[in-house]
Amino acid sequence: MKRSSTSVGLLVGLLASLAFGMSGAFIKPLLEAGWSPAAAVTVRALIGGIVLLPVALVALRGRWSSVWVGRWRILAMGGIGVAGTQLVYFASLARIPVSTAILVEYMAPVLLVLFVWATTRRMPRWVVIAGSVVSVAGLVLVVSPGAAPTDVLGLIFAAMAAIGCAIYYVVAARPSQGLPPVALASFGLLLGAAMLWLVGLTGVLPMTMTFGTVIMAGEPVAWWIPMLLVAVIATGFAYAASITMSGMLGSRLASFVGLLEVVAAAVYSWILLGEALGPAQILGGALILAGIWFVQSAKDHPEPVVASIEADPATEAVAAGR
Repeated sequence: MKRSSTSVGLLVGLLASLAFGMSGAFIKPLLEAGWSPAAAVTVRALIGGIVLLPVALVALRGRWSSVWVGRWRILAMGGIGVAGTQLVYFASLARIPVSTAILVEYMAPVLLVLFVWATTRRMPRWVVIAGSVVSVAGLVLVVSPGAAPTDVLGLIFAAMAAIGCAIYYVVAARPSQGLPPVALASFGLLLGAAMLWLVGLTGVLPMTMTFGTVIMAGEPVAWWIPMLLVAVIATGFAYAASITMSGMLGSRLASFVGLLEVVAAAVYSWILLGEALGPAQILGGALILAGIWFVQSAKDHPEPVVASIEADPATEAVAAGR
């Protein structure tokens, strides 16, 4: 039963990564047409949350007490998983290259491994260490960062985004206590969109939007077509699937599966935008898959003492003071 649950979780995680990976290829035409990154993220989060809301209400079945019990998870999901991580990520983009910012942010799985190591004072199994090293090597090949940036503040912002990403997986993997994943996704997205919009009103983040035609796959289309695709599939569905996957796999394995989003984004950019996809990116994707396999092996055959700690996302969150 455990192996079956893990297999289903991996499949859900794959679907979530494929959905998340769409965002770059479909958001890029909007950015080229004059949208600011903050405006694009805010609108996609708002629409995604609204689209999920009817499903969330049906899933709740009037059990509003579970919303109250899970209020801190919702606040953390919206404030850190959606708004906070995006804010510091955008701040990093203003100072360092995009490839470097992505590389640093997606160190979140390694942060979770180090976190468990520090809090349990037990060295991870060799398969987890091997999976971390192989996955990071694959990530470097897929992202292909250029020269190392010298802007320390930009790197700090990117590191904060990595911490936010790690917290997202911890929050998503915590026991649901009756709160359906789709409800956590919907309420978190709506709250995150509201927070981003409020920050935009202060002028800290530019909120620029255009409502004409954009060029997608070489053809002019209405602006709302790529936005709707991103909001419904790469945001609403992706967040709900990712939270479901995290609950099934635990925060550590889920964060490694999330690296497939970078691979999917590279493939979509190759197909839709004509961006290069060379042997290095293909090898990098294979290494990320190998890294996931290593970490998944540790979940299937855990050590007795470590399993009781690492398999429980709630323990991880309590140890972190969240």
